[in-house]
Amino acid sequence: MTRSKAKLTALSRKDHLTFLGFIAPNFILFAVFTFWPLIYSLYLSFMRWNMISPNKTWVGFENYILLSKDPVFWLAVKNTVYVTAGTVIIKLAIALFLAVLLNQKLAGRLLYRAVIFSPTFTTSVAVAMVWTWIFDPFYGILRYPIEALGLVSPNWLGDVNWTVPALIIVSIWQGLGYDMVIFLAGLQSIPKILYEAAEVDGASKSSSFFNITLPLLSPTTFFLIITSIISSFKTFDLVAVMTQGGPLNSSNVYIYYLYQLAFKRFRMGAASAMSVIFFVVILMITVIQVRISKKWVHY
Repeated sequence: MTRSKAKLTALSRKDHLTFLGFIAPNFILFAVFTFWPLIYSLYLSFMRWNMISPNKTWVGFENYILLSKDPVFWLAVKNTVYVTAGTVIIKLAIALFLAVLLNQKLAGRLLYRAVIFSPTFTTSVAVAMVWTWIFDPFYGILRYPIEALGLVSPNWLGDVNWTVPALIIVSIWQGLGYDMVIFLAGLQSIPKILYEAAEVDGASKSSSFFNITLPLLSPTTFFLIITSIISSFKTFDLVAVMTQGGPLNSSNVYIYYLYQLAFKRFRMGAASAMSVIFFVVILMITVIQVRISKKWVHY
């Protein structure tokens, strides 16, 4: 009995060591590229450092206080919220509509799915360059349908009133295909027998949509809301290529302003403070969403 227990203990230890050996590389990479930068950013947020001098000066909460008094910081926050709200709400609504439409037996639906999904795997820089040309008020192709309606094409990237709407349009176009595919996966996981039973009971298509489709799609919707919010908060490439935050900071968003503080003004302490604030805000949004989801997400 003692020998058998000893053998089991040895096997158990061997299994544990094997398990640790397999997960160790991932843990090491996670610690080096995620945990350590996060901890170091927190440390730098209490310092004044220009990335050139080897010396760092402890300033406490000065960086946070200066950010709270910085009008450009608050403008970047406002623009980020604007872009996030506009992108997430409109994109999810259109993606759900397209997913429901392309979940039907339509001729060429696979081609339509591929075309709508194609912007997803196109690099943001390429997307930004193409849309910069599309938005051109003199030569851009978007000018022609607008003028055909008897309207004047706005200066999308040069007018302070139109830069953020332009970013929202491009963000929606780029991310629409991904959301549509995820919704399609959710729709195809819903048992058809539920729709058949509803049809037998005399339920209309709209009633089936609101009472069957939407509730059973709630986990998918919740996932897309969280990922879309985080993605929109991290908007950088489109701004960097299309507007560089201008004109007059009208399109400056949170991550781009963080980049400006760190790598153009060399205020690494303030930039680190922004990254810490960003982490806390995303964490709070996620926690709130998870708690709220218990009331409307049906697994």
